[in-house]
Amino acid sequence: MELIGIIAISLFLIITFLFWRFTKDHFRQEYGQKRWKKWVTRTFYWQGAIFVGTGGAFLILFILKWTNVLTF
Repeated sequence: MELIGIIAISLFLIITFLFWRFTKDHFRQEYGQKRWKKWVTRTFYWQGAIFVGTGGAFLILFILKWTNVLTF
């Protein structure tokens, strides 16, 4: 796998982990324990986490390309 792929996957995983770490308690409290245990609520939460991780990784890669730190 190319270096850019490894960097992109690493950024995605790090950003998604940080999103989960900082927001899990807030959303559990907002929805309540009973609603949080349903798969629909958690599916929407993880869908948002994936969108944030993907967007953040693309944004960081774009900035690194724009500043000529990465060349691909």
